[in-house]
Amino acid sequence: MTGSEERAMGLDNVAVQWPRTGRFYEPVDAQEFADFAKFAEAAPPEAGPAAALASHIARSATVRATAYTDLIDLLLGLEGVLYATEASAEDEDPVIDPDGCAWIAGGLERFVASHASYGERVTFDTTAQVMRQALAEARLASKELRWLDTQLDALRDEHGHPPQWSFSLLELDVLAHFYRRCTDRGYAVYADF
Repeated sequence: MTGSEERAMGLDNVAVQWPRTGRFYEPVDAQEFADFAKFAEAAPPEAGPAAALASHIARSATVRATAYTDLIDLLLGLEGVLYATEASAEDEDPVIDPDGCAWIAGGLERFVASHASYGERVTFDTTAQVMRQALAEARLASKELRWLDTQLDALRDEHGHPPQWSFSLLELDVLAHFYRRCTDRGYAVYADF
């Protein structure tokens, strides 16, 4: 099976015990994420996807991550972050260790905070604006902005249309909280695809 065929099947990021103590990684008990259900119950009616994500995490200690892969890769500047491809390339299990979870959570947290002035809805265009603003302040701004343009172009289809991202800041905040919880409690995330 090729990487693209694997990715077409979907990706779950499953919270697992770290480090592995036996042959397999032990999933974290969903009870460790039970408080996410309170968020789902309290979420406003227009926050359906955020509430659904929080509810799923509370029931399973898992994120259905396929929808977020391109966004996370763009924000963090690497390919296959949620697939744990770096570990897979080294013939290791596809696992994001607690430090990797902290990196993902931190990137999402910074993005959510930076995006607030652009509104609640996260699209391809607003993501590009937030990233341009952040990179314009970088030490090598012109080089970083050229890199961003290359990355944005790579996400467009053969007709030049961008991906139809439509996330809420609340949804991405829930996602950040999942990875932050894994970090804070010393869990890893197994990329199950």
